[in-house]
Parts: sequence; C-alpha cells; structure tokens
Amino acid sequence: MSDSESSLPATGCRLPAGTAVAFIGGGNMARSLIGGLIRAGSAPASVAVGEPSVELAAALTRDFGVAAESDNRAAVRAASTWVLSVKPQVVRQVCESLREEAQARRPLVISVAAGIRVGQIEQWLGGCLAVVRCMPNTPALIGAGASGLFANARVNAAQRQLAESIVSSSGVVAWIEDETLMDTVTAISGSGPAYFFLLVEAMEEAAVAQGMPRDIARKLAMQTCLGAGRMLTEGGVPPRTLRERVTSPGGTTQAALDSFAASGFADAVARAVAAATARGREMSADSGD
Repeated sequence: MSDSESSLPATGCRLPAGTAVAFIGGGNMARSLIGGLIRAGSAPASVAVGEPSVELAAALTRDFGVAAESDNRAAVRAASTWVLSVKPQVVRQVCESLREEAQARRPLVISVAAGIRVGQIEQWLGGCLAVVRCMPNTPALIGAGASGLFANARVNAAQRQLAESIVSSSGVVAWIEDETLMDTVTAISGSGPAYFFLLVEAMEEAAVAQGMPRDIARKLAMQTCLGAGRMLTEGGVPPRTLRERVTSPGGTTQAALDSFAASGFADAVARAVAAATARGREMSADSGD
C-alpha cells in the first residue's frame, strides 16, 4: 500500500466474519473500496479480484494482499458477494459470462456501473438475485466519496447492511428508495467533482487575468474551496446560512454574488444537472434489456 493510501482514514466497517467478496474489475473504484475495507480491518483473504490486466492484478495483490485472478469465474468461486466494478458498456457481457455461477451461488450483487438498472443486471445474471446499484464518485479514491445506493426487493436487511459497509469504506452513503433518482445521484455526486474542479479552474484563471501569479492563484483557490467544504461537512450549518454569514451588504462578496446572479448561475447549474440526469437515462436505455 502506498504512503498516501496508508494515511487515509478507515471510514467504513470491516467485513463480517466469514464473508467473502469478489470484485469483478480491479480499476480505480475497486481499488478505493478494497483499500477502504483493508484499512477498516477486513482480512485480505476475504477479498478476491477478477482482473485481466496483469499489471493491475499484481498491484492489488502487492498493495493489499488480496488474491487476483485473470478469470472472473475463479474470482467469484468462494464469494457470497460480488461487486461489479467494470465499465457500463461491458456489464452485460460480464454478467452473461457469469450467469451459471450466479444462479448456482445466488450472491448479493453490487454494481457501481453508471446508468445500468438493477433489473438489467438481475436479468443478465439469470434472474431472482439480490442486486444493489451504487453510484460512487472519484473522491472515493481518497476515502472522501459520496455514494447513492438502491436495492431491489430481493435484498434483505442484512444484505443492505453489508452493502453499506462495503461502500462506506470509501466515504458516506445514502440509500435511494426510487431507482429513477439514481440518475440524479449520478448527476450530483457522480459527476459533481468535475463541476467543482471547473469552478476552481475558473477561479484560478480569473485571478491570473487580474495579474496574480498562477501558482499563487491555484494555491489560494484550492485551499479556499477545501476550507469551505470542511465548513459544510463539519459544521452542520446549511450552505445558505454559511453564504449569508460571509456576505456583507455592499461588500466584495455581495458584488461577486450579484454578478453570478446576473449571469444566471443557478439556472446554469440546474441545466447542467438536468443534462447529466438525462444522459444517465439514455445510457440505461442504450444498454438494452
């Protein structure tokens, strides 16, 4: 495990004794969840990974001590929980290749593929399975993720708790009871980090245009946003209240906010979230039944 990974907080819970989890796909999201589980005290022997890339597989074994297999069937052989952490466009192919194993073992299946519905996953795996759909985001890589989860009716209370334990190993989780809202989860937390990065990028460029050296502009913009984020998550104060507290009538902040309002900032954000939500629905439709 790298120094940066070893310094991350153990945000989740360890796996219950006797629980074996197989990750299908060993990319960044799988790495973040596996790392979180190991940091929380889960035994490496309880985790297996199916990953065809020799380099990725070797890195997971080296850093976390988990078993990595090039064959997905071998990876799921002893697992009662499967985490589908592959790209959305290959989920159907992967599921259909594991249909026989799924019907024989009846695992809890957790999918982190954007836009793929639980009904599609259940059907591709042969039906009658407990499936949880999860939409994490890239800050999960540093233990600061935000994930929405939706479970089909076959997921029992113990399985919901298990899914939450696995996903919370990389950040906070929220259960969504209406699957149609998962596309909005994707638009807010899944795509949201890019909106934030765009804001910081724009702040940096605006400061440079005012004559500030780029390195200083970036440093100040990044730390300002980090501090504001911590105030939101650690203070328990609504964002509106925090905004009002730093906005003096007739002051510099008010001038900036007035400019945002005149430019239609809130409407632009609403349109962006609506566009991302619509694209999530399209991705689901494009995947077929």
